[in-house]
Amino acid sequence: MKANIYVDGFNLYFGSLKGTPFKWLNLLAMCQRLLPDREINRIRFFTARVAPMPYNPDARNRQGAYLRALATIPGLTIHWGRFSSNPAYAPVFPLTYPSPNRPARTVRVLKTEEKRSDVNLATLLLMDCVDDVFDEAVIISNDSDLLLPIEYAIGRFGKTVGVISPHRRRSFSIELRRAATWSYPEINRSVLAASQFPDVVATSRGPVTKPPSW
Repeated sequence: MKANIYVDGFNLYFGSLKGTPFKWLNLLAMCQRLLPDREINRIRFFTARVAPMPYNPDARNRQGAYLRALATIPGLTIHWGRFSSNPAYAPVFPLTYPSPNRPARTVRVLKTEEKRSDVNLATLLLMDCVDDVFDEAVIISNDSDLLLPIEYAIGRFGKTVGVISPHRRRSFSIELRRAATWSYPEINRSVLAASQFPDVVATSRGPVTKPPSW
């Protein structure tokens, strides 16, 4: 069965990789271990360029090294969203009210978020359905915003759609699990450990090295 893989990069990072030694992840190797009986047709990776922060000044360099390593995988394409970071006001938790007629106390925070990846993933999933370039779609994400495109891919186009959650089993979206043809509730750490790039990866622009802090 010919499969297209759609990877929500930030969802994968925060669900399975942050705080682990497995960030130097070879996505093709991981997919081959998770889907040993599939022919991997292509991998679409959805992400955004992170912004360096005072507490994490080297984040963009680490991400750039990883994206260069990913680009060596045959059939993998990177699709860009946008990373935004803006000051905003948010209520203090737990909520406290000075008086019945006054709003909760707020503080100024730096709000960071990634934009467009879910929309990009949904759009390309459905365009690939229209072009009929795969037998099965496998989505690596736990974002319930993808519910409708999954339903259309199955109901309108007759495709098989599997969902692999990068988050812990107990956090897996019930909506996604019910909508998908099949689902995989958690990526095992042993799979991540066995699916790492070598510390130095040869690229068309010269070797790229795994970041020391990873």
